[in-house]
Order: sequence, then structure tokens, then C-alpha cells
Amino acid sequence: MHKNMSALDDLDFAILSCLQKDGRASFTVMAEHLHVSIGTIRTRVNKLIEDGTVNIIGRVDPDKVGFRSYAHIAIYIRPATLKEQVAKQILSLPEVSFLAGTSGDYDLEVDVMCRDNDHLVQFINTISGFEGIYQTNTTIYFKVYKYAQPDLELLKDA
Repeated sequence: MHKNMSALDDLDFAILSCLQKDGRASFTVMAEHLHVSIGTIRTRVNKLIEDGTVNIIGRVDPDKVGFRSYAHIAIYIRPATLKEQVAKQILSLPEVSFLAGTSGDYDLEVDVMCRDNDHLVQFINTISGFEGIYQTNTTIYFKVYKYAQPDLELLKDA
């Protein structure tokens, strides 16, 4: 298995897989499933939380709670020296579910979840006023077929 910079071992990945399936899984259940002691699970989970590898959260289905407008926005920044400043401003907005710097035609890529299309328009108008943003290109998602965490099995034998 591929080792990352924080030196996760096979047991750490097994624990993370258990937590991805059920973030409420008890230490007892995980210990039985992985054939280790409860103390080992407790120690490992606490380490994974403390070093920021995992956060235990309730994952909400956006559609079921009222988010009806999802979009992907490509952002073009001029001058390029404002990229970090713009990214920090966008990062602070609650609608943002994903933000990344990119190579290629545009500078930033952002995914947002909004209540409705009016809310999405307000969001786009807000970011369009940020210094450095000279163009945006918005793609609306009509239907989200999959919204998931990464599959840790993909790291095996890498």
C-alpha cells in the first residue's frame, strides 16, 4: 500500500474505511471487525483526528435539505498575482463546497451549492465584484449522480 507523508499504515487505512462507511461506528465494532483491541482503535482514531487526517461529521444530502442549484464556476483572474487573495475571499463564502487552483485556461475552479437559481445569481454577482476576477464561466449541474468521498482502495498497490 502506498504510504503518504504522515506514514499511515494498513490499520489506519482500514479504520478510515470503516469510518467512511459509518462515521458513528463504535470503537468496539471497529476493533472486532479489524481484530485489534479497542484501545488500539481509540488511540489510532484520536491520532487521525488530531493530525487532521479525518474529521467526523454528519454528511447531509444537499437536495433533501433544500439546496436546488449546484454549479461549477471557472474563474479567470487578472493580474495573476491576485490569485491567492481571490481564493481566500471565495473560500470564506458558505456556498462553496470545493475550491482549487488550476492549470490551463482558467485560474480557479469552484463548486457551489445554492438554495435556488436566484441565490446562485447572487453568488456569481458577489464574486464578480472581487478585485482580480475578470471573467467567470458557470456550468449548472442539472442532476448530481454521485457525491462521494475518495475510495481508499484506490491507494492499494500504488
